[in-house]
Amino acid sequence: MRSTRARRAAMIGSAALLLLAPAFAHAEPATAPADSPASALPEDLVAAVQRDLGLTADEYLAKAEAGQKLVAFARDMRDRFPDVFAGAWLDQSGKPLVGVAPGQDADAAREAARDAGYTVKDLPRSERTLEHQLAKAEDWIAALPQPLSGLVGGAAVDVVNNHLVLRVSDTVELGGFQVPDFLQGAVVALQPALGSVAPPVVDNGGAPADAMFGGDSYAAENAEGAFRCSLGFNGTDGSGSTVNISAGHCDPNHGAPGVTDVFQMPSNGVFGPHIGTFAKSSLDGLDFSIIDIDDAVAYRFQNNLVRVPGKSPLRITGTADPVVGAPVCKSGLTTGFTCGTINAVNQSVAVGPRVLRGGFSANICALQGDSGGTIVTGDRALGISSASNVADMQFCEVAAVVTTIVGESPQLFASPINSILAANPGLKVRTS
Repeated sequence: MRSTRARRAAMIGSAALLLLAPAFAHAEPATAPADSPASALPEDLVAAVQRDLGLTADEYLAKAEAGQKLVAFARDMRDRFPDVFAGAWLDQSGKPLVGVAPGQDADAAREAARDAGYTVKDLPRSERTLEHQLAKAEDWIAALPQPLSGLVGGAAVDVVNNHLVLRVSDTVELGGFQVPDFLQGAVVALQPALGSVAPPVVDNGGAPADAMFGGDSYAAENAEGAFRCSLGFNGTDGSGSTVNISAGHCDPNHGAPGVTDVFQMPSNGVFGPHIGTFAKSSLDGLDFSIIDIDDAVAYRFQNNLVRVPGKSPLRITGTADPVVGAPVCKSGLTTGFTCGTINAVNQSVAVGPRVLRGGFSANICALQGDSGGTIVTGDRALGISSASNVADMQFCEVAAVVTTIVGESPQLFASPINSILAANPGLKVRTS
């Protein structure tokens, strides 16, 4: 049986939806004072934050915290002023902004935002108006006949510029691309088809020497072959059993009946011990999987740690929601920690025959094998890595010139962890 798996190792491929991240030289990270919250961040994450975001560790944590405070305030504004609230985001300097559209409650909404210390930006359309337009766009896309359906890759609300963006294939002639009247005014953006995306441990975070963390490598195998992916967040299901939350497309069965075995994979093509099976996989809508960890090795996953494989870990303290402008970092077996900024939330995007909904994207490059890995903001769990617009490229230096919704940058698409938890009552991420 083991020799059969060894032969199958030659068939190992990274699942088709993986993320991509830049492989630039590491800068020497600045050391945070011992009493600073940033001192708890692993040096690999600090180096990625400095390299990719130009932030110190303390600035990264502060900006992430500001993003979560803005999420909470936006939720309140959405409830109090649904007809005029026009979204909230962090600008490039990290300053929180709150949009207000014309309407009966506009003055009250502006006053509430300013009283809370936020800068107000007057915008022509409310969040509710744009989301209604997004829903109509998604219905239109779903009803398109072939070959048109293969040319439109999804839609998103651009909260900063207060309009809808349609993503279309980069083979489309924009001058001849017609959209229905109700989508007039939407921006049409060209985009390539999305593809899927062990040195000794320095510090094991107090976990057992053979513990498995978010970002570590695993192989998912069925009778047809195997995919190599990255572990997501360690957690527990509704019965208290030990699980890991990763990407649904990492399951070779693609959600169909049948058993997919999960093995530790210390290096490409090398199978380690059996660690579990897929209990649930979702590919449409949210892209996630729940890996049921074998009882015999459950102790290896009973931690709240995320890392670059083989390096010092980050402790996850809670969960977070995405907000435009917030800093995020992802960990995966191929590219380790890489960081960027969220540029879209609550969007739909086509990945082959499937559509990811309710996700977010960030200007992060990642490579095949990073799929299923963890995305964090500060030290909180944010999402699961799913897809990339540059998945067919070998180097992030090349990927950096791909045009996307926000300009010249690669894009990582992800499913929010809180949406995954909400869709699976009783499912929890391990936190400290």
